[in-house]
Amino acid sequence: MASIKPSVPKGTRDFSPTEMVRRNYIFDTIKNVFRKYGYQQIETPSMENLSTLTGKYGDEGDKLIFKILNSGDYWSDAENRKLKDESFNYNSKSLLPIISEKALRYDLTVPFARYVVQHQNEITFPFKRFQVQPVWRADRPQKGRYREFYQCDADVVGSDSLLNEAEFVLIYDEALSTLGLKDFTIKINNRKILSGIAEIIDKADNIIDLTVAIDKLDKIGLDGVIKELMERGFSADDIEKIKPVILLEGTNEQKLESLRLALINSDTGLKGCDEIETVFNYIANCQLITANLELDITLARGLNYYTGAIFEVKTNEVAMGSIGGGGRYDDLTGMFGLKGLTGVGISFGADRIYDVMEELNLFPAETAQSTQLLICCFDKEGEKFGFPIIQELRKQGVSAELYPAGAKLKKQLDYANGKHIPYVIIIGSEEIESGLLTLKNMETGVQEKRTVEQIIAAKGKL
Repeated sequence: MASIKPSVPKGTRDFSPTEMVRRNYIFDTIKNVFRKYGYQQIETPSMENLSTLTGKYGDEGDKLIFKILNSGDYWSDAENRKLKDESFNYNSKSLLPIISEKALRYDLTVPFARYVVQHQNEITFPFKRFQVQPVWRADRPQKGRYREFYQCDADVVGSDSLLNEAEFVLIYDEALSTLGLKDFTIKINNRKILSGIAEIIDKADNIIDLTVAIDKLDKIGLDGVIKELMERGFSADDIEKIKPVILLEGTNEQKLESLRLALINSDTGLKGCDEIETVFNYIANCQLITANLELDITLARGLNYYTGAIFEVKTNEVAMGSIGGGGRYDDLTGMFGLKGLTGVGISFGADRIYDVMEELNLFPAETAQSTQLLICCFDKEGEKFGFPIIQELRKQGVSAELYPAGAKLKKQLDYANGKHIPYVIIIGSEEIESGLLTLKNMETGVQEKRTVEQIIAAKGKL
């Protein structure tokens, strides 16, 4: 048999033990904050019925869904169809429903909507859930973009209270501060404000063109935005009217005051201002730990999807895209027949957060090791003597290993260094006789004699 070169599919990754400890540190930190705010964890299957996913992400999104071939002789089903219907053509569009009925999930939002509808009689509303699971997209792999990646989402459905938006600001602030980030901005906008801007220049039907352009302000500058707007059919007069809005400066309160004046003739826009102000008022009574909260009129984030508040989180410590985002949406479950259930949700960009923390060296030292103590022995007698000791340490909550006898001590100590194990117990004939074990601090090199009882008593310092 020819040897096969080991590889993983493009756009996927292996994670080493060190990477897994660090990733779990991020996930566990975020999960703990979610739970503190009353969110409950659910999981949905890796695969969904293809009919559940298609038609929810637009034509381009549908092309990125990984389809799963039916088991068995799926091709004979297609041939039988051709025998019964001569007009049947063997093309991708006609074959797909016959050869594939399932697909890997594209995101966590549509499966969540399906879950809510399917379990509506078991759910207590408002329903606050979080999910941390992988998703798959048949995208072109490139730096920072993968075909398999994790999403870390929290949503509340069945409540139109703006208290939820305020709590999401606090969740972002607490989780990212706990992870060690010291300078990040939570940007907030409202779809109704964007709609109001389009209304005042009588371009309500062109809101997508408007927001796609102004969303690029920080990338292409004002001149670039103006050029793009004119290419999209906006007049010089339109641009003069919206330019002061795009270039809003000052505090959040000053921006809101200017917006109210600019949107005086748009009830929709003024309602958006009221909603933003309500969120700010909630937050004003709470002390943010680290985050800067900023009203950013150029923030659009998937405008077709959101209907109210829009969030985006950016770190100011390293060059990186957004590390979180979300917003309010109406009728999440309408696609599955349960109408009128509003919701709001956010997502953490775990992969980008990992990159930020790695660049800033924010991972705690203990995330580099999983074993606290290693027992090294010179021979089988030492191994036999050490085995019940290691088990007693484990019972006391110490993560410990016993290196099998037969290897030289240097190799055993190299093993400890390779796994960043901070403490080693060395057992030889002298230790067995006296009952005093040699405890070595691998960082300082200091060795001292301790009884088993003393080592167990000091377990919290290991």
